[in-house]
Amino acid sequence: MSTTFLFDGFDTAPVTILLAHGAGASMDSPSMTATAKALAAAGFQVARFEFHYMAARRYGQRKPPPRAETVNPEYVKAIADLRARGVTGKLIIGGKSMGGRVASMVADEMSAKGEISGLVCLGYPFHPPGKPEQWRTRHLVGLKTPALIFQGTRDEFGTRDEVAGYGLSPAIEVIWLEDGDHDLKPRKSVSGFSAGDHLKTMAETVRDWAERI
Repeated sequence: MSTTFLFDGFDTAPVTILLAHGAGASMDSPSMTATAKALAAAGFQVARFEFHYMAARRYGQRKPPPRAETVNPEYVKAIADLRARGVTGKLIIGGKSMGGRVASMVADEMSAKGEISGLVCLGYPFHPPGKPEQWRTRHLVGLKTPALIFQGTRDEFGTRDEVAGYGLSPAIEVIWLEDGDHDLKPRKSVSGFSAGDHLKTMAETVRDWAERI
């Protein structure tokens, strides 16, 4: 079964970004849609897809999220299916929370094969909320693929102080968005920023970075 994609932006864009969703929300959730539209406005073609368990929910099958590493092959297949649809040129992979984590686990393999150029994670789940001792960072220490991680300063899956102590690969650049939660959304009354402001910053940062890698 070939992967179903949602596309934003122009198919003539020089760079395509492939995004997977988080554990609990679909590829067409308001958060994913807003993210894709912001990246498209910055000049990217954006392709979104769903893991099988999430796609099954559309047909009434309430499947819980599986262990992240078990869906690695689905991400690899999505890359192949995207190429089979004629998407050429530079490809960056990533996703929201669990989707970004899965992308990060296949990134070096795909980069070594010349399939991808970079990795973008939005709200990386460094540990489960309330369980800071359960690190999900082992593979990030030696990551070779150029990577951007966008993290809100209120994200309960990894604070600035915690992340500073992880010893992440020098290939990874972490961008902190003021007062953002796990969806990168700030409280405007507290920070002065809106969700749209942070998404615009994210998209423009990715654009500048993509020209360098």
